[in-house]
Amino acid sequence: LFPPPSVNMGRRPARCYRYCKNKPFIKSRYCRGVPESKIRIYDNAAKREPVESFPYVCHLVSDEREQLSSEALEAARVAANKTMTKLSSKDAFHLRIRVHPFHVNRINKMLSCAGADRLQTGMRGAFGKPFGKVARVSIGQIVLSVRAKDTFESHVVEAIRRATFKFPGRMKIFVSKKWGFTDLFREEYLRLKAEGRLKDQGVHAKRLREHGPLFKDVV
Repeated sequence: LFPPPSVNMGRRPARCYRYCKNKPFIKSRYCRGVPESKIRIYDNAAKREPVESFPYVCHLVSDEREQLSSEALEAARVAANKTMTKLSSKDAFHLRIRVHPFHVNRINKMLSCAGADRLQTGMRGAFGKPFGKVARVSIGQIVLSVRAKDTFESHVVEAIRRATFKFPGRMKIFVSKKWGFTDLFREEYLRLKAEGRLKDQGVHAKRLREHGPLFKDVV
């Protein structure tokens, strides 16, 4: 009769899923059978290094509203991590992926074997099966960040530049004026640190407010 339909299909190219066209469609009890995301590690290298060790930080920022596949995020992570490890060392930086692929893409598979026109029904029942996961990013959203010492500034920019080649669309590299992953500018961080009004919390720092309980001021 007819040969069995081929199941060893190649992946559909990412250009088919580049734009944010529909509502977010996430994994749930109604959307089952979703393949696992290709990226499983979001913090790389010296992720436990305290906040004062790495003052320099550089960001990769999306310049388009688009969808980034989990495969592209994993490829960019590997490229940036390998470049930084080669140019500096594995303990000289902290790489963090800032977006997570939650949106589920679908595919309405069409058979391409002989006699397929007898088996498939065209656009009848065209709601597809889960195919992969992507992250939806907007203009100006940070995709990944690297913090390091000031001496490795050129290496960080080169590592992020190589990561841009893994993504579709326009990407921009921004060198931040803030201290590491904190929300404080460098001068403000150093001033608050000298005044004792800063509490380090791992890779972040918390500003101690002047409000609160009075037991600290009681002699």
